[in-house]
Amino acid sequence: MTASQTTARASFPEARGREKGYDKEPVDEFLDRARAAFENGSDELTSADIRQVAFPLVRHGYAIASVDAALGRIEDAFAARERSTALAASGVRAWVGHTRELAQEVLDRLSRPEKERFDRVSLLRYGYRIAEVDLVADKLARYLENGDSVTVEQVRAVAFRMQRGGYRETQVDAVLDAVVEIMLAVK
Repeated sequence: MTASQTTARASFPEARGREKGYDKEPVDEFLDRARAAFENGSDELTSADIRQVAFPLVRHGYAIASVDAALGRIEDAFAARERSTALAASGVRAWVGHTRELAQEVLDRLSRPEKERFDRVSLLRYGYRIAEVDLVADKLARYLENGDSVTVEQVRAVAFRMQRGGYRETQVDAVLDAVVEIMLAVK
């Protein structure tokens, strides 16, 4: 790729100063792949794939916040297409039923007693800070139970500090992903 092609493709600002950003080439490749999949109506990528994509961090990479915001918009577009496809194939009842089941499963997890909502890593390893996860879990449970105000962007932006013996990251992340899926399903 020539320098002019690289410049033409750079659609995000670079990370500033000593901050690291997302490696440009994998970001551009993924976005090209996502664009092609969406335009072709391909099932090659799903909203979940977009939500879970990760890129290496490098100096002079793309600004993380800008790429993450674009990925959020792309995920929304894929989720809307998936919802339309599912509604056409299975009908509203099946779609609502699936979403309701997923919401209940998540709510059951979030309604567990504090400090017992997720598995913990050993005391020698770091996991998500329990008190912070429990605080977010309470807020999400209120959203699912009562419709309290929470946005998809807020869930996507959740970040937790680490602690020894904390909650297992993969479990917490899976529940956050499920909440996003639920929110996009009813959007």
